[in-house]
Amino acid sequence: MTALALPQKPRGAWRGPAIAAAILLATVVMCLPGIGIGADLGAIARNWQNGADKIIKLLQPDWSFFPRTIAPFVETLQMAVIATAVGAGISLPLSFLAARNTAPNAPTRIAVRAILNVVRAVPDLLYAAILVAMVGVGALPGILALVLFNVGILVKLVSEAIDTNEVGPLEAGRAVGATPTQINRTLALPDAWPAFANQTLYVFELNVRASTVLGLVGAGGLGLLIDAVRTFYRYDQLSLIILEILIIVIALDALSSAIRRRLV
Repeated sequence: MTALALPQKPRGAWRGPAIAAAILLATVVMCLPGIGIGADLGAIARNWQNGADKIIKLLQPDWSFFPRTIAPFVETLQMAVIATAVGAGISLPLSFLAARNTAPNAPTRIAVRAILNVVRAVPDLLYAAILVAMVGVGALPGILALVLFNVGILVKLVSEAIDTNEVGPLEAGRAVGATPTQINRTLALPDAWPAFANQTLYVFELNVRASTVLGLVGAGGLGLLIDAVRTFYRYDQLSLIILEILIIVIALDALSSAIRRRLV
């Protein structure tokens, strides 16, 4: 019986393991003291008891605190819905100006992308802190911060999706003398619509999570309540708030998945 001839390994098969080993080595080096961030993993073993009692309290939600969470919870959802709607409305036309396929004018496209790079470079929490100082404590600075956050993300993701679409129909539209607005409305928008709707749903999920954090600097929503209970070390009440956020995130994920299946 003749032995089976094993196929030769494809050339370059070593590259994957080599890249993974290089990434692992770089990660270890970055954690070393004096070279990287100096992570002390032994501190976890020495100080784990400091957090153990807090974790136990987090596992015991204070259900009687639920009525006080309803109004901030509703405000958080309102902030997320308003910010998503406004941010999506602003992002759609800007996405066409930032995409190479729909914005042949290079200076305009570069200017739009440069501005949006600046918008994305600033953390949403910093936006909220500045806006709270400008307009006061409440939901309005949180909504404005989320709108800026949404525009930066949506325009980047949607414009990149537009750049991956077929350029043939767009070139045909230019060949027959259609204006850029007509081309974008009748040819580019139908192709970009599924990606735009998909990314808008994703940003809405992000807004629900982000709006709870923005309240820590006075931008309304559940974050204000989280800051209050954290100040008094009421981890049992904080546990209930976290549970509510978890439930709404799971519900939104299921709803978004169902909508995405209809869009695709």
